Amino acid sequence: MEEALSLAGGQTTLMAITIALTILGLAGLATAIFLPARWRVKYSMEFIFIAVLLVIVWYADWNSTKTYTAYQNKMSTEQSVSSTKVTQDDSFFDRTLTVVAFQWGFAFITDENKISRSVAVVKPGEKILFKILSNDVIHGFNIPVASITAEIDPDEMRQVWIKAPDKPGKYLIQCVNYCGVGHTQMKAWLVVEGDKDDEHKNKETAIKVEGAHNGA
Repeated sequence: MEEALSLAGGQTTLMAITIALTILGLAGLATAIFLPARWRVKYSMEFIFIAVLLVIVWYADWNSTKTYTAYQNKMSTEQSVSSTKVTQDDSFFDRTLTVVAFQWGFAFITDENKISRSVAVVKPGEKILFKILSNDVIHGFNIPVASITAEIDPDEMRQVWIKAPDKPGKYLIQCVNYCGVGHTQMKAWLVVEGDKDDEHKNKETAIKVEGAHNGA
């Protein structure tokens, strides 16, 4: 999850500590077995070892909480940003993407028939309609930042829509229905690029140019 959210590798740190403690434990066991002279561990060493374990547990809990909070972060609470119910026609949306879910990935197809695997590129604040299909088994389609989840059956098309985040960046898309051995790697990115006001500025520029031509 950390890798998908581009967060610092706390998980890597914990793995390194675990490996180090395992090596030390095996070294201590070998020392106790093969050295002729028996030695007794001091109580202070035992307390230090317990303290280290408690610190590791605390760090794991703190890091897990931080990651979960980032994972569940919402775009906004002031307006509707997503829905699995689509009552409007396609013209209501700024962008329509056909999504093909497969073992184990997502392919995004634009209205211009351009295909991108694992990346959906949008602009800030756009209303995006996803038309999702599965070509093999049941998959899930989840965008945590938009608080949207849909289950995709092989014989059906599901439509969901979201409002893209206003802040440019990379946002996780993932399958949340177990779909085979590669399920945990079935992820994609919602890539938000550009300025929220780009489209508005382009429209203003077009109006000014048209007015200049008409005046001429």
